[in-house]
Amino acid sequence: MRHLITDLILIAALLGAGDTAMAGTALDFTLPDIDGTPVALTAYTGKVLLIVNVASKCGFTPQYTELEALYRKYQGQGLVVLGFPANNFLWQEPGDNAEIKQFCTLRYNVTFPIFAKVSVKGKDITPLYDFLTRQNTTPEGPGKITWNFNKFLVDRHGRVLYRFGSRTTPAAPEVVAAIEQLLAGQP
Repeated sequence: MRHLITDLILIAALLGAGDTAMAGTALDFTLPDIDGTPVALTAYTGKVLLIVNVASKCGFTPQYTELEALYRKYQGQGLVVLGFPANNFLWQEPGDNAEIKQFCTLRYNVTFPIFAKVSVKGKDITPLYDFLTRQNTTPEGPGKITWNFNKFLVDRHGRVLYRFGSRTTPAAPEVVAAIEQLLAGQP
């Protein structure tokens, strides 16, 4: 019975548990981490989240350096960067989860949480990304993911408030200002 329950939890996580229509916040989802362990995003309640679709073979891949720097600088104040590898744009994330983990660790010394590879657009979009892309955010509003390294900023209550495109780097003044504002408890 115990194995059956564990299997059901893992299946739900792999399917991106959480009906988008019923989700109220970004914390209402469970997804597998890079090692396949289901992670309920409710574990991040009270944290400010920077959710990013990442890829290893993209012109924006060096943004891993700035994402890690932000994570290390603001982690003690409650920021968590969540990386979601996706292969939706010109096959720029071809590796499996083990290869992605090795790349992130060895090449960019990533210590922030990386999740299992997902789809961020199309008919197989992961429910979390379906939810994220429907939110009325600033400065970019709702809409499909346009490329790798789109960034969503989520407040301590799971509300998706900001969205920045690929060309806006993690260290851009507007991203840092929004992070600091949310860490201070201001929307």
